[in-house]
Amino acid sequence: MFRAVSRLSATASRNLVQSRAGYSAPLASRCYSHGKVESDEEFDARWVTYFSKPDIDGWELRKGMNTLIGYDLVPEPKIVDSALRACRRLNDLASAIRILEAVKDKAGPHKDIYPYLIQELRPTLTELGISTPEELGIDRM
Repeated sequence: MFRAVSRLSATASRNLVQSRAGYSAPLASRCYSHGKVESDEEFDARWVTYFSKPDIDGWELRKGMNTLIGYDLVPEPKIVDSALRACRRLNDLASAIRILEAVKDKAGPHKDIYPYLIQELRPTLTELGISTPEELGIDRM
């Protein structure tokens, strides 16, 4: 009995090795998402629409900003504008200042990006009565 089992296993392993030897691997190809590639304008419009929802709540605002900041980019001024307006609708000054801090942090070593964003957002900041972290003196802490 044992001899029959060992003979079958030896034959099976020999066939396996022979079948693997004739196997040729296909060229390496990666199958990423088959979804549609989103343009920059569509990306911006999607986030502006997200933050412009009239029934957005604090959790959705924070979740959206966390997701947005997680991307490898600095958000456009129009996206930050709509996020600041959502903060105003929610009467949440702390989140508005945190958004400005996050955008400044996201700009990183590129010292010309954050001043450009503040320049573009200045009318909105004035209209909504939001001070920048620099104006409040909390950027030095």
